[in-house]
Amino acid sequence: DLVASLFMQEIPEIANGIVTIKSIAREPGSRTKVAVTTNDDAIDPIGSCIGQRGTRIQSVIRELGGEKVDVVLWSENVSEYVAAALSPAEVTKVEVNDDEHLASVAVNSDQLSLAIGKGGQNVRLAAKLTNWKITIKEEGGSVIADSESGEYASENNPLDEHGERAERASEADAKEQTAEVESQVEEEKDSDTAAPTETAADEKGVAEEEAKDAEPNEESKETKDGVAP
Repeated sequence: DLVASLFMQEIPEIANGIVTIKSIAREPGSRTKVAVTTNDDAIDPIGSCIGQRGTRIQSVIRELGGEKVDVVLWSENVSEYVAAALSPAEVTKVEVNDDEHLASVAVNSDQLSLAIGKGGQNVRLAAKLTNWKITIKEEGGSVIADSESGEYASENNPLDEHGERAERASEADAKEQTAEVESQVEEEKDSDTAAPTETAADEKGVAEEEAKDAEPNEESKETKDGVAP
């Protein structure tokens, strides 16, 4: 594995076995999560991977072409491991269902976007890293994201019982209304082009009357020329 090889190359503690890579989840070119652990209590496994001022992990990132890399602490405790895997989000609670192999995670509202990630990437990678299905919800609320189905929801766009996102009728309505407005605008444009308005016709009539009144009649012309009636 490329990522594992780079960690071995850049991090001595991994090369000599003091720090162990337990799992890797990756979406090439975008983001990678690496779970590490150690049996030496004197060693900080994450700090060893990051290096002073981030020098070690930056070397790995450069080799991966700028790909984001998250290093998290592996744990035998599923709740702790899932919470760590969702880094950089701060998790408030994890409920584990062993029968369904499901971890239900609650976070505060300001942590939702971090927990889910762009396009659901963070929760998806966390699920791959831990090998657990993960759902994300706001503390005290309903499910917002489901790592298994890849569907993400909001209050107006909830997940159904199968974890699939319900279509928002409001979106369809908005599109239909937009189409109707555009159609009306086109009709009005066609109408304006085809015939003048009543106001324009009235103005034209007034102008013609004024022009007619301005023309001299035969009687006034003869008087002006000095011919008596």
